[in-house]
Amino acid sequence: MIGPQTRWGTRPFDSESFVMPRITIDGKECEFDGKKTVLQVALDSDIEIPHYCYHPSLSIVASCRICLAEVAQPNPHNEGKLELVPKLLPTCQTPAADGMEVYTQSPKSIANQKAVMEYLLVNHPLDCPVCDQAGECYLQDYSYRYGRAGSRFVEDKIKQPKKDVGDHVLLYADRCIMCTRCVRFTREVTGTGELATFGRGAEEQIDIFPGRPVNNELSGNVIDLCPVGALLDKDFLFAQRVWLLKEAPSIDGITAGGDNIWIHHNEGRIYRIKPRTNLEVNQWWISDEVRYGWKFIHSDARLTQPRRMNMGVQVDIDWPRAIEAATTLLRKTVQEKGEGSLALMVSPMLTCEEAHLLGRFILGIDPKAVLAMGPVPVHGEDKTFPGGYTVHAEKCPNRRGVRRVLEALSGDADRILDFDAFVAGLGEKGSPTAAMLLTGNYPSEWVTKELTAACRRRQVVLLDTLQSGLSDAAEVLLPSVTWAEKGGTFENIHGRLQSFEAAIAPIEFAQPEGQTALDLLAAAELSEPARFDGEAIRRQMGEPFTSDVYHPVTREPARETMSYVEL
Repeated sequence: MIGPQTRWGTRPFDSESFVMPRITIDGKECEFDGKKTVLQVALDSDIEIPHYCYHPSLSIVASCRICLAEVAQPNPHNEGKLELVPKLLPTCQTPAADGMEVYTQSPKSIANQKAVMEYLLVNHPLDCPVCDQAGECYLQDYSYRYGRAGSRFVEDKIKQPKKDVGDHVLLYADRCIMCTRCVRFTREVTGTGELATFGRGAEEQIDIFPGRPVNNELSGNVIDLCPVGALLDKDFLFAQRVWLLKEAPSIDGITAGGDNIWIHHNEGRIYRIKPRTNLEVNQWWISDEVRYGWKFIHSDARLTQPRRMNMGVQVDIDWPRAIEAATTLLRKTVQEKGEGSLALMVSPMLTCEEAHLLGRFILGIDPKAVLAMGPVPVHGEDKTFPGGYTVHAEKCPNRRGVRRVLEALSGDADRILDFDAFVAGLGEKGSPTAAMLLTGNYPSEWVTKELTAACRRRQVVLLDTLQSGLSDAAEVLLPSVTWAEKGGTFENIHGRLQSFEAAIAPIEFAQPEGQTALDLLAAAELSEPARFDGEAIRRQMGEPFTSDVYHPVTREPARETMSYVEL
């Protein structure tokens, strides 16, 4: 291994003698690697230093001043002795150096924190009870931890109007603390530059240029970036108190990017989706498409009850009879028409585990069955922003994972048909396919005229979430659930396998396709009755699902800071 540079070249790296640089923050030694600021080292070491304007993805402006601290560092001109810097330094901007000591709890540092909080609250309205940010507001938290107990300001506060700055964003200007995170985001990450600072001093404020609203594809991220209640989500406004929400780590279920997300829900209903930081996938961001594209989960068009055709009319039945009807129909077709008379179309909206189980079921009763992929929606072209985030044109989460699983089951990659080839084959004269097991789970209408025409001449078992052109014509209808109501594994556009768990319970009488497939396998006597267990299914699937799947790291719930007194 090549070691450090010397005057004569390089010397071998000695891992045993190498010592990581260290700094001491409030008496705690912290090791660090590379070029980092004091604040970055503190955050990496789980040491809290209050900050507003700093964000790891944005340029450092050191404007909020609440992170200032006393710093002592070795003086090379005085035999390396520690010397206290005569003024407070912004920890977000000060490079960490070996041997440095930082004091955020010294009287001078604490006095600065209290002063900064007092200045920020001078014109801030006292509307926490009606503010959507209440409960996750840095201003609230820091006021409690670092602020003064009372206010000395008795003059009239400067009031700013509420502004509509975009399709999704409201600006409450009188709550703004001028951290400029949102301004830097639109300049450095999206490159669109809609937001800017106007005015000076107490009259300074964030605003947009006339006719240029914040409507870029990543606009919702400015809401996440805002540390106070200045930028709010129109969609979430007054919808739910944040301390009532529960969060579940999940994966974007409507595009191919595999963005890591938090699903915030309460009492079985989703209220919002937030980005979950993953520097290797989506960094700190999600697109507005991912943020607001989940509404179909609670659509009135959801399929909620199994049905089967009876005398030309669909009637509601229970799950055991629905499973029996589907299994009987497909097995009877093979018995009457022979092998090769069945077809399975697996939607790219399904998980890898579900594709595996459905494939096992169909191949178990018809080894020569046609295997096909469902339609892959593509809208426009990929768009990469200056900050590195990409909005992908492919609008399904698991095309690669489904194909990988079907190819492994069949042992022949050429046997797996894409949707167009599958439908074209159904339209050919003499096609042997007499019955089909089709899956949907798309957020919008997906059935084409060609597929509808092909299904009129065949018996169809349909697994789907929303009413479609086939849901009323299927011989057996088995209602399924969205990705937010189940767990599994998706493979994103870069081949990364990521698992996720259910956030909310399935709607009414619907159930995940994975459980339906297990029930079908049991009814066909191909396996024992079982409940869906993603980890167990992945073990059956083998590599790479046993070793290369990235699992979410859940964060610990917030510690209770309020003390209760028994009355």
